[in-house]
Parts: sequence; C-alpha cells; structure tokens
Amino acid sequence: MASSRRRHGAAGAGEWAVVSGAGAWRVEAIGKHQLMRRTGLPARDLRALDPALSYPSSIMGRDRAVVVNLDRVRAVVTAAEVLVPGPRDPAVAPLVRELQTRLITTAPAQGSVRRHLPEGAGALPPTPSPGAGGAAAGNKDWQALVGSRDRALPFEFRALEVCLEFACKSLEHETCALEEEAYPALDELSSNVSTLNLERVRQIKSRLVAITGRVQKVRDELEHLLDDDMDMAAMHLSEKLAYQAADGRSSRLDIHDDEPSEPDQVRDGEVEEEGDGSSEGGSGNGTSAGFTPRIDELEILLEAYFVQVDGTLNKLTTLREYVDDTEDYINIMLDDKQNQLLQMGIMLSTGTLVVSCAIAVTGVFGMNITIPLYETATGGVFWQVTGGIVGATAAVYLVALLCFKRSGILQ
Repeated sequence: MASSRRRHGAAGAGEWAVVSGAGAWRVEAIGKHQLMRRTGLPARDLRALDPALSYPSSIMGRDRAVVVNLDRVRAVVTAAEVLVPGPRDPAVAPLVRELQTRLITTAPAQGSVRRHLPEGAGALPPTPSPGAGGAAAGNKDWQALVGSRDRALPFEFRALEVCLEFACKSLEHETCALEEEAYPALDELSSNVSTLNLERVRQIKSRLVAITGRVQKVRDELEHLLDDDMDMAAMHLSEKLAYQAADGRSSRLDIHDDEPSEPDQVRDGEVEEEGDGSSEGGSGNGTSAGFTPRIDELEILLEAYFVQVDGTLNKLTTLREYVDDTEDYINIMLDDKQNQLLQMGIMLSTGTLVVSCAIAVTGVFGMNITIPLYETATGGVFWQVTGGIVGATAAVYLVALLCFKRSGILQ
C-alpha cells in the first residue's frame, strides 16, 4: 500500500494533461527530459511553468512550442497538442475542461478549409481547424479577418485564445467580486468609522493591490508581444513547420524521442540561438531564415484580449481611486474631530484657570486673620463676597472665550 502511494505520488509530480487538436485529452506522466524532447524547449523555459517559482507573466514563442504563463494559466502549446501541468489541481481542472470543450466546438470537418501559406512555402495538408466564427468570441474584426481570407485558424492560435480568454475571465471575475464587496464596505466606512469597518477596508485594499499587480503583468506582456513582430512571427508554429517541409528541411518533429543525446542538443541549440535575444524569445525563437508569416490574425487576437485586460485594469484603477477618496474623506473627518477636541480642551483649560483664580481668592478670605470685614453686625457680607467671586469668575471666562474667537483659536 505504501509503495503504491509512493508510485502514485511520483507519477502525480510529473502529470500533464495532453489535449489534442480534436479536443481529446488524456493524463500522462511526462518527465522533464522527455518534455524537452517532445517540445524542443530548453530547461530554463520550463521554469516558467513551475508554480512554486515567482516567474513573471510571459508568452514565449520557440521553434516547436509556445510557453504560456499568464497569471495562473500555465501551458505548453505545440502545433498539434496542448500540455497543461498538474491537471488534478482544482485550479487547473477548469482550464483543461475549457480547452477540451473549445477545441471540440471550434473544430470543423476535415478538409473543409485550406490554409494559405506565404509564397514559396507550399501547402499544408488539411488539419482540424476552427471556423471563422470560433475565433476571438465577441471580436467582430477578428471574425471578419479570418472569414475574409479563407484561412483556417491554426491549432496553436486556437489553444492560445483559450488560454488568454481563461486568464482574462479569471481576472475579470475576481475584479467584479472585489468591486461587489469593496464599494458597500467603503460606503459603510464613510458613514460609520469603526474598527471593524477599518479592518474590512484594509483587507480589501490588500486584495486590490495584489489583483492590480497580476493584471498589470498580463497587460504588460500582451503589450510587449504587440510591439514585437519577431515574437509574434515565432508563434506561427504550423506555418513554420510547413515552410521547413516545403523548403526541403527535415522537421524536428520527425526526430525519434529515444535518442539519448537530443535533450542536450536541443538545450544547446536554444542557448546559442537565444544568446543575443531577450528572455522573452526575441532572436532565440528558432524562426527559420526567410520565414515571414503574416501576423495580422495573431495581432488582432492579442489586441482583443489586451483591450479586455486593459478594461479590467481600468476598473481596478477606478476602485483604487475610490479607496483613496474614501481615505481622504476619513482623514478629513478625523482632522475635524481632532480640531473639535482641541477646542474643547482649550475651553476646559480656560475654565480650570479661572476657577483656580476664584479658589485662590476664596483661600485668601478663609485665612484665620482678623479683619474689619469679619466684625460687621449683619451676616449678608458672606453672600455678597461669594456672589462677587462667582460673577467675576464667569465674566473673566466669557472675556477669555471672546478673545479666543477673535484671534481664531476657537470657531
């Protein structure tokens, strides 16, 4: 029993969900070196898929695969399949189901559409591919472009679209949930400043900062891709393979997986290619010389989700401004209360001073010294002196308050 559990744990550590172009999926135990042979990725690119590492959001196009690391979406997209790590994780399972559903839904009949390649590249055999209506749902420009060119959307773009949509929807859902909780809490704090309300707003602000940082990273990565044509060209995996096949070059997909020296060859080749490029795949994307695909479709796809992420970021910015406005309002209220307390302190201090003077006068009259005033026959002198002291005290206090108001100390 214990040995079976250990074997299951070892298999689970390297489990990947493999979704094919027809939407079929299975769970495979894939080791690191096996994955490198299968996708042609170097070891450093696989670090982006490790959830234990704080790796920035990135979409890296390589020779035979695209590494997707957007917020909580991690996947390796090739020209024929998608590999998602940790399929048994409850946070990853919805992505696998979405990939399976979308890839099945958007796959038309075999040979119903043909894909046009750049001049001299030849034609690619028909493959399961989506119709024009399945690309970038809700984006009319995207659908119009795909439908007008009689061009099937490549598998890697369909899979990338699912990953982008899943990441954007997750961030949008968290943003909406935060808005529904934040605005009532902020309004409640404005009307009733209490320890409980302050603690709620503090937690909301912490979540707001965390979500804003995640959305900003995704937005920056999409903006980086839109500004770099080479990175977008490197993500055309199907056209790249077709171009290599038409140009008489042997594709790396034909290399057997059982060659022992291939992981080192792939890793060394990628290191040499990426030596002069950026970490996001600039010149190390393995793009063949003379291969210049049209990036219109991918650019519109990325721009559609860039707009969506930017809208989510604008919502968070608006919420952050509302939080700042509420904090300013609370600070103004607290300053006003503090001013009222200071004024009350001034009034009490002034009253204490005047009463102390009256007590000093009373003490003088209470001394056991014989003076002619004590020898009067009538007893009304006591009340006259007492009334005079009280009246003088009140008059001095009122005069002090009047002076404070004229000087602006009191309002």
